[in-house]
Amino acid sequence: MIELRTPREIEQMRPAGRFVADVLTQVGAAAKVGVNLLELDALAHRMIKERGAESCYIDYHPSFGASPFGKVICTSVNDAVLHGLPFDYRLQDGDLLSLDFAASVDGWVSDSAVSFVVGNPRGGDRGAADRKLIEATQDALAAGIAAAQPGNKIGDISAAIAAVGHGAGYRINTDFGGHGVGRTMHGDPHVPNDGRKGRGFPLKPGLVIAIEPWFLETTDEIFTDPDGWTLRSADGSRGAHSEHTVAITEDGPLVLTARD
Repeated sequence: MIELRTPREIEQMRPAGRFVADVLTQVGAAAKVGVNLLELDALAHRMIKERGAESCYIDYHPSFGASPFGKVICTSVNDAVLHGLPFDYRLQDGDLLSLDFAASVDGWVSDSAVSFVVGNPRGGDRGAADRKLIEATQDALAAGIAAAQPGNKIGDISAAIAAVGHGAGYRINTDFGGHGVGRTMHGDPHVPNDGRKGRGFPLKPGLVIAIEPWFLETTDEIFTDPDGWTLRSADGSRGAHSEHTVAITEDGPLVLTARD
């Protein structure tokens, strides 16, 4: 069921958005060469406890997950692009890391993701390819948000994302994409990363959605890691992921998870 939020409820969602943004900022700053992914999860867990928030991930067990997730943040490295389950791995110089985090504050959820290169950005072909991939997801996210205007349709967001992705030379997987956000992390409507303008559910004031373009460097095929969660590219190429929680208002899109 698709729910529309009142202006007052959208205001009540702002603290969750700010908290999610703060966690990604602090965990991103801590993601240095030699730091263990489990340390990053512990930092996010500590911030949740200190804020009195609730994790959306730790007990999360959808049909595509092998078991409850068990951690509080997704850490996807290099050829992993979504649902990266933190494990005993120390970050290396030049790793492409995607962080995806969702939490509930006072009963309202926000969801956001960011990708970046750990350590010193590499030169040469590898560094250029990483920068292009990350920037494409960022540009696609900006395009999707710009299309999230009242009176438009979900397909307008999807088409805007796809135009950036295809324009950068990437194929696009639509198995996973954006979604409704509210009292729970995942709800209707689905917001695919490819679609046709003018199609799909109308964007009405009060609709709150996560817009999340993710691209792989040279494929649109993925497989699930033996951990039962982490999604990796079928050909070993790298992936990147950008996401914000956005409320549709009378005045246009409001990004609830904006980072300073």
